[in-house]
Amino acid sequence: MLVRSLAALALVALASSVSAQAQTPAERAASAVKKVDGAFIQSNAAKTADWPSYGLDYAETRHSKLDQINAGNVKQLGLVWSYNLESTRGVEATPLVVDGVMYVTASWSVVHAIDARTGQRIWSYDPQVDKSKGFRGCCDVVNRGVALWQGKVYVGAYDGRLIALDAASGRVLWQKDTLIDHARSYTITGAPRVFKGKVIIGNGGAEYGVRGYVTAYDAETGDQKWRWFTVPGDPAKPFEDAAMERAAKTWDPAGKYWEAGGGGTVWDTMAFDPALNLMYIGTGNGSPWAHSKRSPKGGDNLYLSSIVALDPDTGAYKWHYQETPGDNWDYTATQPMILADLTVDGKPRKVILHAPKNGFFFVIDRSNGQFISAKNFVDVNWATGYDAKGRPIEIAAARQNDKPGDSIPGPYGAHNWHPMSFNPATGLVYLPAQHVPVNLMDDKDWQFNKDVPLRPHSNQGWNTAMFMNAAPPTSKPMGRLVAWDPVAQKEAWGVEHASPWNGGTLTTAGNLVFQGTADGRMVAYDAKTGAKLWETPTGTGVVAAPATYLVDGKQYVSIAVGWGGVYGQATRATERQGPGTLYTFAVGGTAKMPAFVEYRAGKLLQGVKYDTAKVEAGTGLYVSNCVLCHGVPGVDRGGNIPNLGYMDAAFIENLDKFVFKGPAMARGMPDFTGKLSMTDVDAIKAFIQGTVDAVRPK
Repeated sequence: MLVRSLAALALVALASSVSAQAQTPAERAASAVKKVDGAFIQSNAAKTADWPSYGLDYAETRHSKLDQINAGNVKQLGLVWSYNLESTRGVEATPLVVDGVMYVTASWSVVHAIDARTGQRIWSYDPQVDKSKGFRGCCDVVNRGVALWQGKVYVGAYDGRLIALDAASGRVLWQKDTLIDHARSYTITGAPRVFKGKVIIGNGGAEYGVRGYVTAYDAETGDQKWRWFTVPGDPAKPFEDAAMERAAKTWDPAGKYWEAGGGGTVWDTMAFDPALNLMYIGTGNGSPWAHSKRSPKGGDNLYLSSIVALDPDTGAYKWHYQETPGDNWDYTATQPMILADLTVDGKPRKVILHAPKNGFFFVIDRSNGQFISAKNFVDVNWATGYDAKGRPIEIAAARQNDKPGDSIPGPYGAHNWHPMSFNPATGLVYLPAQHVPVNLMDDKDWQFNKDVPLRPHSNQGWNTAMFMNAAPPTSKPMGRLVAWDPVAQKEAWGVEHASPWNGGTLTTAGNLVFQGTADGRMVAYDAKTGAKLWETPTGTGVVAAPATYLVDGKQYVSIAVGWGGVYGQATRATERQGPGTLYTFAVGGTAKMPAFVEYRAGKLLQGVKYDTAKVEAGTGLYVSNCVLCHGVPGVDRGGNIPNLGYMDAAFIENLDKFVFKGPAMARGMPDFTGKLSMTDVDAIKAFIQGTVDAVRPK
């Protein structure tokens, strides 16, 4: 009887597989996504055959229960297919896969629907973002992915639109403008989430001077259901809710913080606990960065750099925990969070695991926001730890920014947006840790939206009230994969990387951890020991996180590759380049890697005539217009944006033809018409050639 039942089940599975393969890819896309809702996401979490949401499940664990690929056979992984994402900027998306249909985004918010069986395109959708407005985002023209719900695919476009697409065809069903002020540089780079039939999206822009908020839209119609602001607005106007009234008491109105928005943007992490009916967001840094300018008399400045729990039905505030009170260092709390159930001090606790920019790993009770523990997972120089009440024990000198000093971690963060994962079998969190050397100093003469030479990107709208690298940093760059025990609050093992800015992680029941690296590899490690078990080249650096799933009963691993992000615009750790590429691997795969080319080696710029008396003026102009994208000429190596110290002399000699309505606007170069004069351009040319001459080997 048992044998007959098993045989019947096998026949049903076979028939289902044959039926799926008999459908066209578009038909599979329609039927696959139609079934995705809250019940599906929760039921899938039991076996994780599909990857239907950004972090795999509502808890954002990125832990797959699949074990066909395991520590014993991972060495047999090979490429099954690759797909050209047709992008040259950063690729940060995690692919979503349901029933063998994959959805992934590339730079400029372009969505691709792919047949995961073959790697063939089903459709693609380009929201036609105005590329000349690329400068409105601090950190490359990236997108971290889509959300799926009842036959629709949702993407947040770089220019602030939330767009619902038909999953079968890519046809636009509705789109909503999520921005409250188009005069300010709001952008969207994060992946939406859908909780209880509502599409949730935040935005970025705190470097430019914006006020943070998160908004929920009806998944079917696009109607706005609620909006929650993260920081108070102008105190002369009514507060939106009691939470904003409480928050305003922690800001000094003498700083007129509302003029620069205050910051606190919700640009990445979200999670959801259906049992508690709570959704969680992480909030961003202050705008401006400098606490002394934003809130001169001090104050915690709620709800900056906080984890906040909201009611997903109404958007009502429930509780918060602030990780960096009175943020002064761009220490966002928007880095990926994970919901887990742990035994702490002999008691079961429902917790949030979080490793934000500030360098401390937090364990917080997710039912009420109670602080449980925090321990630094990298070196830090701003605090010695946290007290029993969950307040940082600050080092006083860290706020004394009258002279340039290394901020450790710096604004790039000890951990940035790159996803981490949690394996309940090992009890470990796998996180990409890093340090990018930057020193900071307060800009005492800062005024909102005032462009002054030497103020970083002030002519592009930046408002940090700080100078960066006014003196050369003395700390060393670091990239590291850390396996962290959140109960013991200590590192279990770690792997050193060649560079900062390595990709997000995936962990599986096969005792594996997968991660892509800045130096162009995809690697599998033993989840318990950190031993390297397998690797393959990826052609260029990896910043995104992998996904794994079943198609017709077989396990695959996919990773979207495309070097970029804020660090990857101006520097790199590999000599190869190519278009953004999606790789899919399985045991026994034999496909060939696509061709990649070497970065243009380039010789140092030579022969541009310039007036040495203009170099000093050019220095200030270059810092306020160019440095965060192009790096220091001849010093940085160039990332997905070229270093101008390695360009042909003809390019620099004719720089005006590129900065004033130039051809590179189609690739994201801003138009400097009205922002720079010909005299300014001549000074910038002098700085570029003069700097290269100064660093050229004698």
